[in-house]
Amino acid sequence: MHEASVVANIVDAVLEELKKYDVTKVNAVTIVVGDLTQLGIEQMEFAYEVLSQGTVLEGSKLLVEPEHIVLGCDKCGYEGPAKMIDFGEDGYGHDIPVLSCPKCGGPVKVLEGEACRVKNMDIETRDD
Repeated sequence: MHEASVVANIVDAVLEELKKYDVTKVNAVTIVVGDLTQLGIEQMEFAYEVLSQGTVLEGSKLLVEPEHIVLGCDKCGYEGPAKMIDFGEDGYGHDIPVLSCPKCGGPVKVLEGEACRVKNMDIETRDD
């Protein structure tokens, strides 16, 4: 479950950033998670709840915004979503992106979909 280690790093980074402010309460932490990370959102939320206990983050929500895959092809100029292949039987599998140009089949650059970053924090300070 690599979600726990990713969330541990996020919690550590957020707590370090919060040291700069006179924080009385954290309501929410919003993160952006790309489809290519293959991170499980429910697992991340659970790990956040556990790892935030005993800190100023305890009781806050982890809000996750998805970042969908966007590919760019220098060969034909395509910019858009990846073609997806349904990988699995009876609908229990996962869609797997094809990382080649859906238009011409050429090589692509991943423009979006790899992110895992903190977007913002909803905090209350003594100055509020």
